[in-house]
Amino acid sequence: MPVHAVFARFARFVLLAAVLGAGSAGAQDITLGQIGPFTVLPAPDATEVNAGITAYLKAANAAGGVRGHKIDFFSLDDRYSSQGFEEQFKKAMEKKPLALLSPIGSDALSTMYKDKLLDSNDVVIMNVIPGAESLRNPGHPRVFHIRAGDKQQIEKIVQNARTLGTTRLAVLYQNLVIGTSGWEVAKAAAAAEGGMDIQGVKAAPDLPALAEAAQQVKKLDAQSVLLVGSPRFMADGVAALRKAGLSQTLYVLSYVPAGLLVKLAGPEGARGVGIAETFPNPNGIVLPLQRDFQAAMKAAHPEIKRYSPFHLEGYLSARVVVEALRRSKERDITPASLERALHSAGEMDLGGFRVDFSKGNIGGHWVDIGVVDVEGKIIY
Repeated sequence: MPVHAVFARFARFVLLAAVLGAGSAGAQDITLGQIGPFTVLPAPDATEVNAGITAYLKAANAAGGVRGHKIDFFSLDDRYSSQGFEEQFKKAMEKKPLALLSPIGSDALSTMYKDKLLDSNDVVIMNVIPGAESLRNPGHPRVFHIRAGDKQQIEKIVQNARTLGTTRLAVLYQNLVIGTSGWEVAKAAAAAEGGMDIQGVKAAPDLPALAEAAQQVKKLDAQSVLLVGSPRFMADGVAALRKAGLSQTLYVLSYVPAGLLVKLAGPEGARGVGIAETFPNPNGIVLPLQRDFQAAMKAAHPEIKRYSPFHLEGYLSARVVVEALRRSKERDITPASLERALHSAGEMDLGGFRVDFSKGNIGGHWVDIGVVDVEGKIIY
């Protein structure tokens, strides 16, 4: 072979090695994180979201990661406070994460917006909990939403109540962003349905305040009651309403685990409560998503025998990020390229649950009403 041909082949080999090396170099560079209330918040939301995230990432890494890159993951406890969130956000940024997955708490997230943490730091936020309208409108270009928001959940509940014949609806709401904005949405939804009188009672989350509020709600003689607030507020509110003697249909948003209702209100108090669901049944077997999710959970967390919507939410938060990166045509993997990839990916069918950010940052719209049965399980 002529010398020049040897050098030409060698040059092509070097170039190819450089290209391939770019895909594997910095294999530790894709980092995802979670900041959440692993303590203080008396609900397992953050822990269950975390289990779902780690289940998906373990499966993704076993399948080769993202374009040859391994995905690292860390979690930090914000102690369910805005101050704690700011402290942990600063620590998180030192790890240079591509994205933070499913942060929890309206106070913490309001602080994130108010203090412009995303304007001075390079990171994407994938899926925030709760889905309060005030956290979505106007929102932020780097905050993406998978779960249907409180507005969609409340509209579905009001529609469901009206379909079942409710003409008098009461709303027990917390003196917190999620509660006050939810009350405004409920009033608008009732007006849109027509033929429905709606009255609200605002309350603090402590038990004496809820007991007093429950008596006020009882005097309204409503046919159905919607509770809007933090998970514990809604669960304690259900218990207070049942204790006050209300047997009417009660509705809560998706953040309340059925188990928490049973624990606080008892099996009889929890039975029949309607819960807005923003994800398919995590224990179902019909959808490919359900089977993929359960296989990942069994591999990563064999000790968990029954799955919650928060498990599935964490799984999907991680899966959407990885799916967008896999579809991206950009060579570099950065928060900016992830943001562009999410918008350009089009509809992502994740096995029966679809997400589409092509028209904005709200990609998920799935809502259903589940009902707590006599065994404390949710019937979809």
